[in-house]
Amino acid sequence: MSAGERAPAAELGLLDATMIGMGAMIGAGIFVLTGLAAEIAGPAAILVFVFNGIVTAFTGLSYAELAASIPKSGGGYAFVRETFDDLPSFLMGWMLWFAYMIAGGLYALGFAPNFLELLHVYGVTAAPGQVGAIAVPLLPVSVPAAVGLALVAVALLVTVNALSTAASGSAETLFTAVKVAILVVFVAFGFLSAGGGGETSFTFQQFDPLFPAGNSAFSILPAMGLTFIAFEGYDLITTVTEEVENPRENIPRAIFYSLGATVVVYALVVVVAIGTLGAQGLADAGEAGIAQAATSFMPTGLPIIRNGGALIVFGAVFSTLTALNAVVIASSRVAFSMGREGQLLPRIGRIHHRYGTPFFAILLSAVVMLGSVVLPTESAGNVSSLFFLLSFIVVNAAVIKLRRDRPNMRRPYEMPYYPIPAVLGIALNLLLTGVLVVYLVRTDPLALALSVGWILAGVAAYYALRGRGEGAAPGSTDSSNAEAGDG
Repeated sequence: MSAGERAPAAELGLLDATMIGMGAMIGAGIFVLTGLAAEIAGPAAILVFVFNGIVTAFTGLSYAELAASIPKSGGGYAFVRETFDDLPSFLMGWMLWFAYMIAGGLYALGFAPNFLELLHVYGVTAAPGQVGAIAVPLLPVSVPAAVGLALVAVALLVTVNALSTAASGSAETLFTAVKVAILVVFVAFGFLSAGGGGETSFTFQQFDPLFPAGNSAFSILPAMGLTFIAFEGYDLITTVTEEVENPRENIPRAIFYSLGATVVVYALVVVVAIGTLGAQGLADAGEAGIAQAATSFMPTGLPIIRNGGALIVFGAVFSTLTALNAVVIASSRVAFSMGREGQLLPRIGRIHHRYGTPFFAILLSAVVMLGSVVLPTESAGNVSSLFFLLSFIVVNAAVIKLRRDRPNMRRPYEMPYYPIPAVLGIALNLLLTGVLVVYLVRTDPLALALSVGWILAGVAAYYALRGRGEGAAPGSTDSSNAEAGDG
């Protein structure tokens, strides 16, 4: 950082960092991805999320070591920037930035129908499908209600993030705590329904057979690749490293706490949903599967809450908001880091003199995020999963390269049994990437075309910026802090 420029203030504690990771991982995905996993893998969807948790744990160890050694904001981009040459590190940041931005559009569109349903439950509006378009003030146009609400949600959270890092972190902590509490209630009532004898009472018979007829255990691989976006939260934690107190200790802890808690929550929710609705019932219900299960076994006539379905819709609103807030934070910090490193326009890498936030990076990310709402939701999710898988391969490779290039570097946390976790992280993420690409060739060529197009656009932007003298020379990153320690 050049002299005279402000650095981000360390205003977030261990709880805030952990909740930022959980907020992204236990977001809209727990309502959308569980049904998708059940559709592909049947009752073995429980294994999909457990195995994804194991795969991500290997990469999580790499993130923990790198975050403790290189306490810089930017997530995986910051680590790769410290380790590899200029163009590979640029493409790493370019992919992560885009993955977070279009994930934001996805979460915003997920928030809108859930919010409309919540209003409908309390008689404020008609059913979501019957709500008309919203007229745009001062303009002779109108937009669908869902799109209008998505835009409002993005605008609201962008404003909060642009004005205060502490406020956005506190909001994330509050929202995540509320939705986890709701999911705990859902799981508790689900297990209590066991033995009730009703059609929707929980029973382990719904898991027999575990795999769909005629399929082997390998049939869960496509489901693992498609749902991998659910576990990107530990990268998100490292995007705000410089805004966390004592990052060399708190970031690794936040990674492990959030990842462990997320795997447990996903596993319990999927077990209850399949155990009550059956895998096919959960798949058929789609995004409404969790709410449908809750309505079937939770009591009705409750004061204020009314019934279990309403409670889950309430939780879905909070889940999508936390996920959206988390990716607003992450996308802007990746862009900020790239601007600060000279790999995007310098203005993007500056802290606002009054608010102490990466103001311009937040606004720029929000513009792309809003534009991404026109993408099909499935394609947006697939592109995000693909880019996160590719990014995690590079991060695992960065651990190995950094150990070889700089063996004496200060490492407050070192992964156990090195290099086995990093090698397994590379191999397993490569396997899922290959499976996902083959799946997309057959089912979603738009996602593949979009991915290739974004990378080509990145290469063009890289050389255009270098041609204008905006790009930094390779190896210009200030690594002195990483070598010297916290100081």
